[in-house]
Amino acid sequence: MADIHIHRDHELGLTKARKIAWKWAEEVEAKFDMACTVIEGEFSDTVEFTRSGVNGTLVVAADHFDLNAKLGFLLGAFSKTIESEIEKNLDALLSKSSRAAAPAAKKAAAAKKTQRKS
Repeated sequence: MADIHIHRDHELGLTKARKIAWKWAEEVEAKFDMACTVIEGEFSDTVEFTRSGVNGTLVVAADHFDLNAKLGFLLGAFSKTIESEIEKNLDALLSKSSRAAAPAAKKAAAAKKTQRKS
């Protein structure tokens, strides 16, 4: 058995992080035939995912993602490739969300600056 551990810090807050986690779950369900279950909590959510030879969790918090997966014997031989693909997918979703958040942050900063002048 091989284990995969991925940690990603972010500054999105829980609401936006949840959206990314749900998008990630939808993508792995479609692309890798995973079965995903989202367990919502007050301060974090857990996405449980499973399929033959793989099971794990993605913990989604206001400031980080933690993914832990166990690969069965057959998939264990491909653990580095699988880990790389998961990292690429999660990083792409985080990057897309960060780019979308940047214009909103600039607008908020400009609004504050305008308010201070008043």
